[in-house]
Amino acid sequence: MFFYSFLKSLLFLFDPEIAHRITINYLKFARFKKPKLYKVLQSEVFGLNFQNPIGIAAGFDKNGEVAHNLINLGFGFSEVGTVTPKPQPGNPRPRVFRLKDDRAIINRLGFNSVGFSEVKTKLEKIGDNIIGVNIGANKNSKDFSEDYIKGIKFFSTLASYITINISSPNTPGLRNLEVLENLDVLLDKINNLEREDLLIKIPILLKISPDLEADNLKYLCEKVLSSKIDGLIISNTTISRDSISTDTLEKGGLSGKPIFDISTKQLRMAYKYTNGKIPLIGVGGVDSAEKAYEKIKNGASLIQLYTGLVYNGPNLIKDINEDLSSLIERDGYSNISEAVGAEVN
Repeated sequence: MFFYSFLKSLLFLFDPEIAHRITINYLKFARFKKPKLYKVLQSEVFGLNFQNPIGIAAGFDKNGEVAHNLINLGFGFSEVGTVTPKPQPGNPRPRVFRLKDDRAIINRLGFNSVGFSEVKTKLEKIGDNIIGVNIGANKNSKDFSEDYIKGIKFFSTLASYITINISSPNTPGLRNLEVLENLDVLLDKINNLEREDLLIKIPILLKISPDLEADNLKYLCEKVLSSKIDGLIISNTTISRDSISTDTLEKGGLSGKPIFDISTKQLRMAYKYTNGKIPLIGVGGVDSAEKAYEKIKNGASLIQLYTGLVYNGPNLIKDINEDLSSLIERDGYSNISEAVGAEVN
């Protein structure tokens, strides 16, 4: 931890995107000891066998450069992206901002991506690793939902699962896909994929916003239960600034410690609305085993993090897995799956 504190002080001298590029380049060549496995943390979700429930969220490895090395770092799975059909630069820089006092980040990247083809080439074969691909729509696309269908078809023979990201606040109009008629159109298109004899059996997840009103969340959950969607990721970044002490006018999605409560509340509600019938991935503000466990007890079968890694360093993954296994055993569970939703009435 001391070493990372020193390294972080150096990295934080750079613009966040430059620091991130340095980290990605390091991970390309770094070698790590094989992570310790804990039987109590192993589970089957979406028909996939996870060695542990902690995954790296989309946004860290946008272009699939270090997906395998992140698994070697100790993650149970990694999610590449967000990837768009065609390459696009995203929004103008600067577009990532650290809120150190809040242990948070604001980003307005805007789906900067090298595109489907290059990411597929970088990933090549994923082997036994669980690597998901998070799909977004091009900013100038005439039909966002068609971009998602293209992504499902394109990555269906490579990825372990596919995430449909309809909740980024940085692509104008994208969040409109979360509500009412637009959601119906998207889900109908996904449901109809089987009719094209594509034999697409890959798990398809939907990543949603923490800012959805309760009525819209309930409607979304009801629609998902009657669709071909296999699970939900809760949640993306928030546009709210109510939970931070930093005085900032920067626009974009807020991630990190301040969104733990809002994202966990959304997770709990989604677990209730879906009656625990589909797996949920809990994301937002996880920086310890205790917080990961709270997500699990509020309905998450799996956990993802990103900003916590920035502020705590790579040992965070090892520490979470070790401490989480102890917490589960302390409470008398023989497997993590038994704790899912334990605190949801």
